[in-house]
Amino acid sequence: MKVECSAEVAGALAEGRPVVALESTIISHGLPRPDNLAAAQEFEQILRDVGVVPATVAVLDGRLKAGLTPAELERIATEDIVKLSVRDLPIVTARGVSGATTVAATSFIADRAGIRVFATGGLGGVHRGAAESFDESADLTVLAHVPITVVSAGVKSILDIPATLERLETLSVPVLGYRTEEFPSFWLSSSGHALDWNVPDAAAVAAVMAARDALEQRSGILVANPLPVDQQLDPQIHDDALAEALRRADDEGLSGKDVTPFLLQTIVDITGGESLRVNLDIARNNIRVAAEIATAWAAR
Repeated sequence: MKVECSAEVAGALAEGRPVVALESTIISHGLPRPDNLAAAQEFEQILRDVGVVPATVAVLDGRLKAGLTPAELERIATEDIVKLSVRDLPIVTARGVSGATTVAATSFIADRAGIRVFATGGLGGVHRGAAESFDESADLTVLAHVPITVVSAGVKSILDIPATLERLETLSVPVLGYRTEEFPSFWLSSSGHALDWNVPDAAAVAAVMAARDALEQRSGILVANPLPVDQQLDPQIHDDALAEALRRADDEGLSGKDVTPFLLQTIVDITGGESLRVNLDIARNNIRVAAEIATAWAAR
């Protein structure tokens, strides 16, 4: 099935100009209305301001889309649409359903469109208690087979970060610390877990991408990009909010897919919306770095 690229994205790809994919679940499910539409427009503008073409990815009426018109972007922000992972794509395309794409689905669609760089907020990972629940994000397994470079502020601290790093190693997904030797944990600049490899700039990431292609490896590359320390959530506020959110989830007896949205909303409530502000700074920071990488890649 062909991905429908916007004229702007198709032209940039044909001419070898830099393109960065953006996910749509942050718009539909990650941010409150009506601020989510303004944020989506801002994210795209950050890229255009530095000469990079944005390709927000979604499924609309069963059609795989890379690059949305203003009206289509508004649909993602205002309609009640489902969140889609890779396993959902055959179903929604067959049924003509619309949905917002997760990291996994965005990576899959962007790769089919020929896009090599993707900016997200945080990667999905292994959930706490996964030894019993087997709860693990499809983001990890998709990255093992899709050769896209994903810029992420690590994974959210509600997840099992050491287990996530172990799974990435098992799946042979290269992880590069962007100007850092420690893996970030989304709201915080560091998780305390050391990385084997780090890079000083976007050109170094592009060089790894080229070497991966020369080796004919199919895995993605995760660029772990921490938020500057002065923009992170206050560590004490973070630790207290996380502990309280986990306690409340346990008291509620939540499990499976109900846990993550509950934890995230509870942390927003406990921090008085401060975690949501940090979410936006994370997205902006990752988009800027992705723009640099896409530009370096296009210049090779």
